[in-house]
Amino acid sequence: MVSFAQQTKKPNILFIISDDLTTTAVSSYENAAGYTPNIDQLAKEGTRFTRAYCQYPVCGPSRASMMSGYYPHATGTFGYVSGRENIGPDKKMWPQLFKENGWFTARVSKIFHMGVPIDIEKGSNGTDDEASWNERYNSQGPEWTADGEAELVQNNPFGLLPRKGGNVMTIVKADGDDLVHSDGKTAEKASAMIREHKDEPFFLAVGLVRPHVPFVAPKPYFDRFPFEQVVLPPKVKGDWDDIPARGINYVTTLNAKMTEDQQKKAIAAYYASVSYMDAQVGKILATLKEEGLEDNTIVIFTSDHGFHLGEHDFWMKVSLKEESVRVPLIVKIPGKKAQISDSFVELIDLYPTIAELAGVEVKDAIQGISFVPTLEDPTIKIRDMAFSVNRWRGKHAFLLRNDKWAFTLYNEDGSDGIELFDMQHDPKQYNNLADYPAYQNIVAQLKGEVEKKLAVIRNNDLPEKQVQK
Repeated sequence: MVSFAQQTKKPNILFIISDDLTTTAVSSYENAAGYTPNIDQLAKEGTRFTRAYCQYPVCGPSRASMMSGYYPHATGTFGYVSGRENIGPDKKMWPQLFKENGWFTARVSKIFHMGVPIDIEKGSNGTDDEASWNERYNSQGPEWTADGEAELVQNNPFGLLPRKGGNVMTIVKADGDDLVHSDGKTAEKASAMIREHKDEPFFLAVGLVRPHVPFVAPKPYFDRFPFEQVVLPPKVKGDWDDIPARGINYVTTLNAKMTEDQQKKAIAAYYASVSYMDAQVGKILATLKEEGLEDNTIVIFTSDHGFHLGEHDFWMKVSLKEESVRVPLIVKIPGKKAQISDSFVELIDLYPTIAELAGVEVKDAIQGISFVPTLEDPTIKIRDMAFSVNRWRGKHAFLLRNDKWAFTLYNEDGSDGIELFDMQHDPKQYNNLADYPAYQNIVAQLKGEVEKKLAVIRNNDLPEKQVQK
């Protein structure tokens, strides 16, 4: 592929990231029940990656990893921080690299970690990386306090009903239009920045906070999704019997005490929130087209991780199951035809990929791998597996996902359990094979692969004192 560096004009970068968006809610992926016409149109114009994975299925560490180009275990960044704290002042975050190479860089809303709903309610920066931006804007919104029809659809661990802030599934069918809420303001500001900076190369990072809980959107977005018509995921008797206790997610139908109607309402509200978010994507992309910038702008759309919608009776994120770690990823390159890539890619790969396309040299020894070759030929495989981790109550778990297997190790030695799913014959992950004698050689082999991967990850160019082993 010819680099934009060989052209006289630097390309613009438009990076749009949704919060907590699972592929199962994007209609250009595998769920026609979703309604995401603007994301779908982007998929018809760019490269859609079917096997893109986050490195940590929680907002803060996922974003820190993606923006720094390092795996969480390289930096020891597992919390709600930017990652700058651990990579040090001399390493370049992804947008900072562009800033120091002649691009105007701006952030609108959540790119590095922000607490949702708290930082959105306050309009505060969260744990942002100030060095990355020439300009930044926080899109303040009312979140769960918005006027409208509200309902809590899970047991509330914090007490009050029918509403409560925090990381719980509260639905608000809100009064007013799109601009009452954070994402509407984000689309408006992003569009204004595109118009204002159209005559200079820009790296514009746009963070849309929906469908992160609370599920807040203007009332009309709920009309398409009457909860009574929602079909719940299959319920398999004894689904949890063959997985370790650590493999049961932190929010479940059981501990959230959700009735069947509440489950359906949660899914319908999630889809409504996605639809609202998608409408904002459409506004931003329309501005790009109106300003005549499509021919010189690389567009990226993704999410920081997925989200469970009742699969295995799991809700929210954190788990290392497919619905939680797999993300939508679409990359549109001017002049390239629409295509689909089945190569494994990871979110940390965005940093070196977009830098290469723009002709910007990455001097830091980051751990992402450029997937530029897949944009030229989608049959090329950049990775033969994806790797993701989580941490719960101080203990780590590791996912290795390749063509055949989804292998999860709870603790590095597997002392808290192991999961092994045959993704070719059991893609929904119902039958854990890890304890079957016939699969012990596979378990041993994959355990060795995790050990090798961690050794490589920890062998980085960061100060030793910053690496948590």
